[in-house]
Amino acid sequence: MAGYDDRDGNIWMDGQLVEWRDAKVHILTHALHYASSVFEGERCYNGKIFKSVEHSERLRKSGELLDMPLPYSVAEIEAAKEAVLKANGLTNAYVRALAWRGAGEDMGVASKRNPIRMAVAAWEWGNYYGDAKMKGAKLDIAKWRRPDPATIPHAAKAAGLYMICTMSKHAAEAKGCSDAMMFDYRGYVAEATGANIFFVKDGEVFTPIPDAILNGITRQTVIGMLKDMGVKVHEVRINPGDLEGFQQCFLTGTAAEITPVGQIGDYTFEVGELTRRVATDYEKLVRA
Repeated sequence: MAGYDDRDGNIWMDGQLVEWRDAKVHILTHALHYASSVFEGERCYNGKIFKSVEHSERLRKSGELLDMPLPYSVAEIEAAKEAVLKANGLTNAYVRALAWRGAGEDMGVASKRNPIRMAVAAWEWGNYYGDAKMKGAKLDIAKWRRPDPATIPHAAKAAGLYMICTMSKHAAEAKGCSDAMMFDYRGYVAEATGANIFFVKDGEVFTPIPDAILNGITRQTVIGMLKDMGVKVHEVRINPGDLEGFQQCFLTGTAAEITPVGQIGDYTFEVGELTRRVATDYEKLVRA
């Protein structure tokens, strides 16, 4: 597969479609130096982006949280995504919408005079965790913790917040793991590096309170699905020692979809019936 900078196709940038290889920014782009960037990861199934409007709304909200109001409405963002899929002939794809502070008059921490730019790209992308989606992912336990909400806008899907996630995933992969589970600043179970986490015990589901992590769109979807199934869902603080009592575990996210977890550190989990049912029902839902 060619690198992401060297492919055929079109990318939407600042209101128009451009050739994939021409979708470039200047080296003094503010986001490259100060992480003034927000993004969305979305999946298109059979020609329809799942929860597309919700993603577009969150992109704009993330921009607001970074004091970076996007110059495009939800309707305009929706049209951009549709144009990209059509131009590239894609019906099943991963869609990445991105907004950032560009190069301009400012080249310091402050950047009010720099333009806010936006792009949308799409490509075919299989299982985020490869065959782990079937047999269960193996997770390391990260040394880095999700920060205190008083230090970051944790409700924003902002590029800068993923720095420790990249470092944690690299460390996990070096140990032969698919990903890493992170604790929050208090020491409670938080999430994986790019996915929310759920646990199953005696037919009931437990997941961290999203007060220091991104409340994922897939997370919210799965909680609704479980409640419709009559399954009790507990949003609680989960201590490290609680992992020993859980029987099943799974991750949720646009890229991860529903991925079962077989191991976290020294703790093991079965890929059980409830996890498989949630995964199956989610597959049906996104393709409905």
